Amino acid sequence: MDEATRAPASVDEIDVARIRTVPVTARPNKVRTADFAHPPGADRTFRAFLDSLPDILEARSFRAVVDAVVEAARGGRGVLVMLGGHVVKTGLSPVLIDLMRRGVITHVATNGSAVIHDYELARWGGTSEDVEAGLADGTFGMAEETGREMNEALRRGAAESWGMGEALGRALEARSDLAAPGLSLLLAARRLGIGLTVHAGIGAEIIHQHPAADGAALGATSLRDFRRLAAHLPRLEGGVVLNLGSAVIMPEVFLKALTVCRNVNGGAPRSFVSADFDMIRHYRPRVNVVERPTRTGGGRGYQITGHHEIMVPLRAWGGAAARG
Repeated sequence: MDEATRAPASVDEIDVARIRTVPVTARPNKVRTADFAHPPGADRTFRAFLDSLPDILEARSFRAVVDAVVEAARGGRGVLVMLGGHVVKTGLSPVLIDLMRRGVITHVATNGSAVIHDYELARWGGTSEDVEAGLADGTFGMAEETGREMNEALRRGAAESWGMGEALGRALEARSDLAAPGLSLLLAARRLGIGLTVHAGIGAEIIHQHPAADGAALGATSLRDFRRLAAHLPRLEGGVVLNLGSAVIMPEVFLKALTVCRNVNGGAPRSFVSADFDMIRHYRPRVNVVERPTRTGGGRGYQITGHHEIMVPLRAWGGAAARG
């Protein structure tokens, strides 16, 4: 018998009569009707909106972060806010300054781009150039006054043993010709006595392109701010870390500063809530802010995705509603 006429081999089938089922009433459910969202009713307050959200997935996480910030603020615990530049240039400084003024935010840590936007907004009332147009002719990032003034401030800061945030805040504070001083995080931190540290990535920021850039001054002031950030972290026991829009610099800086802090403080802080707010999910915020710092210390981590210009005001308004 050739292969064409050979009888096919038998194929085994699972014996479905042996399948075990369980009663639906005995099965644990992750979704219950009591967790569903509520449509708008007669009460149109923001508290009513917050209460109307479904108690499911990221809505549950969002409310958990709101509650953690409220609890930390009421208990005098640290609330560290880490910023990327996009948060400042999308107009969210007034929301953050209000949280600083009300004693909710206890420390602000930024990458270099965030304070460049902040400095330009305070100084001239505008920021955020057309990168592609400037890149074509080599003028991107070449604003004379921004590069010269900020680098001069950092050189003085290095000479005076100031941190980068302090040096830039002092430089703005000394001027009488500011366009929008009330919108500056740098100035608000000075006025309120709140730490604002800046963590530079050499070569990653437009002021490093300027002829006045001084590597020693950049390094000295940014390193001092790294140590100042580490000194603030013991306040995070029972507190909150919010990473708003920094995909690389601040998650990396935070992990190292936390290591230094725990090294000299007997492993503390360990129990805190961390949350990453960004438009897309990135690796470093997830592992360096949300997972690694909280997994071994009894804390909790959340990753909430959405546009900053919507999510940051929602978080601030949620805290106001939760406080009643």
